[in-house]
Amino acid sequence: MMRGFKQTAFLTFISRILGMVRDQVFAYYFGAGWLMTAFAMGFKVPNLSRRLFGEGAASASVIPIYSEELQKDPAAANRLACGVVTAITAILSATVVLGEIAIGLYILFAPLNEGTRLGLVLTAMMLPFAVFICDTAVLGGILNVHRHFWAPAAAPAVWNLMLIVFSWLAAVVLKLPSEQQVYVVAAGEVLAGVVQLWMQFGPLRRHGVVLRPLWDVHSAAFRRVLLLMGPMILGAAATQLNTLADDIIALSFSNAQGRPLGWGAVSYLYYAQRLYQFPLGVLGISLATAIFPELSTEAARGAYSRMMQVVSRGLRMSIFVAVPATAGLILIARPLIAALFEHGRFTADDTRQTAWTMSFYALGLCGFFAQQILVRAFYSTQDSKVPVLTALGAVAVNVVLNLTLIWPLGTGGLALSTAICSYLQVVLLMRVLKKRHPAEMMEGLVATVWQTAVATGLMTGAGLGVLYGMKGLPVSTAYDALRVAAAVAVCAAVYAGASWLLKNEMFLWLAGRRKKKASAGTAP
Repeated sequence: MMRGFKQTAFLTFISRILGMVRDQVFAYYFGAGWLMTAFAMGFKVPNLSRRLFGEGAASASVIPIYSEELQKDPAAANRLACGVVTAITAILSATVVLGEIAIGLYILFAPLNEGTRLGLVLTAMMLPFAVFICDTAVLGGILNVHRHFWAPAAAPAVWNLMLIVFSWLAAVVLKLPSEQQVYVVAAGEVLAGVVQLWMQFGPLRRHGVVLRPLWDVHSAAFRRVLLLMGPMILGAAATQLNTLADDIIALSFSNAQGRPLGWGAVSYLYYAQRLYQFPLGVLGISLATAIFPELSTEAARGAYSRMMQVVSRGLRMSIFVAVPATAGLILIARPLIAALFEHGRFTADDTRQTAWTMSFYALGLCGFFAQQILVRAFYSTQDSKVPVLTALGAVAVNVVLNLTLIWPLGTGGLALSTAICSYLQVVLLMRVLKKRHPAEMMEGLVATVWQTAVATGLMTGAGLGVLYGMKGLPVSTAYDALRVAAAVAVCAAVYAGASWLLKNEMFLWLAGRRKKKASAGTAP
């Protein structure tokens, strides 16, 4: 688990750094107005399918069944992999064709303004990306079961790098205006999807997985995947459609008399999401990715006590990394966003609005981290109903909070409602798991909470001191970058030192200094 976590986290960190560079390029050339809003909305549909079918229902339903098949019969596991990839490719390809036809008809016959038309054209261009990225996510999940993590984790880094290259080609080599650059970037998006998929084939062959077209929808294993996938699609759809609803609400309440938001609302959400998702992607999703195959293997063996010990470690690690990340993001919100994005068409007011939005998203980090662990605990036991029901409940509450909090808090209200609902789902999931396994999940949780809280308090005080000492420096990109670097360095040192003095088990575990206990079940 530890090796997979570190490998995935490192490669995800590289990807997120490249993602920051990509978003800097977008901010410079597209700003945070109607052009960026059109591009962000154009990418929503293929991105939704990736989260729904690829990283969500498909991979999550395949991993537990594939783990079982691999334990019993590797040849049957290979047939399952071929059948699932064939079915998903066929379903998504047909969906893409229908989507292209629908978008084309709508553009031809509906009265549209320039921004909406551009958003629809970009959606049509990027729609095929959904097929490639969903297949990539499923194959990456299969590789994770074989304890291979680098190819799935490296694929997003390649994707970000290719978008940067295509942006550079459009702006510097071809010297196109921003309104035409978006088309080149959209084309690069699709090509990057092909490259990501190709990257998985070599490692799969080395692990004995030989892919071929196979329509095997009548096998018992495939039917079990479908039984899991149905509720998972509903749960994933609820969560992802809620994200889409945030953007729709932002558009609906924008740029009119008496409405709380301006044209840049969707763009503020886009940039803020990318920033709070940096620690979530590097640490939270990497941790869940490394844990999921282990959870599924223990569940397949019927070793539920050991499985819950893994869940406990995952929750404690989530607290250990998410709480200081929350404090740190809020602390450096303005200088971080100014240093990254305040160039070209991205203004100081855009920085202020994005920082405001990101701070509310950051409040939900601990909930977002814990969600990743708890949902996978249910999926590993092939229980997809509880995550679905809790997700639907959270979505219903989120819509009500969105329409309520948007008035006093603007885009910050949309972010805050998302954060609140993450904790709501976590509480519901933990209550169910605690009833089933009361002892193992809570082991060591209280100690980690108080140790993390003390270390985070000391870290925050040190960070405030650094920023206060630098308040006399000019406000510019260079000095904002200096503020961020100094605050992050001091905060990291103080947090690590305090965690070491408090003997926080999660810190010792990450540092590789935790002694193995006598019980094999508690050894990391």
